[in-house]
Amino acid sequence: PPLLYVLSKLQLDRRLIACVLTFGLITPYMFLPVGFGGIFLNEILLANVAKSGVDVTGINVTQAMFIPALGMLFGLLVAVLFSYRGKRVYDLEKVAQAERVDMHYNPLSLLVAGLAIAAAFVVQLWLDSMIIGALVGFVIFSVSGVVRWKEADGLFTEGMKMMAMIGFIMIAAAGFAEVMKTTGEVKTLVDSSAALIGQNKAVGALLMLLVGLLVTMGIGSSFSTIPIIAAIFVPLGVQLGFSPLAIVCIVGTAGALGDAGSPASDSTLGPTSGLNADGQHNHIWDSVVPTFLHYNLPLLAFGWAAAMLL
Repeated sequence: PPLLYVLSKLQLDRRLIACVLTFGLITPYMFLPVGFGGIFLNEILLANVAKSGVDVTGINVTQAMFIPALGMLFGLLVAVLFSYRGKRVYDLEKVAQAERVDMHYNPLSLLVAGLAIAAAFVVQLWLDSMIIGALVGFVIFSVSGVVRWKEADGLFTEGMKMMAMIGFIMIAAAGFAEVMKTTGEVKTLVDSSAALIGQNKAVGALLMLLVGLLVTMGIGSSFSTIPIIAAIFVPLGVQLGFSPLAIVCIVGTAGALGDAGSPASDSTLGPTSGLNADGQHNHIWDSVVPTFLHYNLPLLAFGWAAAMLL
């Protein structure tokens, strides 16, 4: 929210800002095995593909997701250079009413913020622990006084609530995938799907990506989608003759599809919560629809191309 007044003075289209923020939230974790990317690519994607029966030894997950990541970059460039390059006028009085005018920033507070971010990033990479890295950043904020002690409990509690919700969704999704595999219905579904597709790899890849798009759009989390679709897509991919690298690409792309453009995704809800602080940014038309058009459609095309090439 503190940036809203500046963005509105510059007459930047908030749909563009939503696209930029969503790109920053999704593309790093689906391509770079660092932080949440390390969890998504290694602990969720590769682990579930291996659990479903494919040997992932020696597979470079970054290589598998490189072409789909280019699809996200393509969508970002279209949004920046063509779709939302024009100016959009917002009511500055509404922005001013939503601002916290009592907040003041000085060089020391900005320096501490930069130090905390850098320390969190370095410690996270050094110790391979997001928890310790985040804790170091939080301690620097608290000790410096930038975050007041009386506000620290509230900030920490809100963060715990958000992560608890994400954890619950992931646990429920993983449980659903286990039920599907234990009942033996996955093999039946794979056999019937393979019979419908035949040996047409192009149609098979496209259908798997479309199913992933629909599932993730409903769940709102690509992290939670992987355990569900991997149980179905991995055996189907093997039956269609896809390479292990292509299977990892298909499952990863199918999981990431729908994260942008889902009304229930934190990748759209997060940007909306800030951009709509003054009531001038519609969640569906200004966050969900723009991100769906600019990211899901290119990701679908680039993901399909990657599956056929790898």
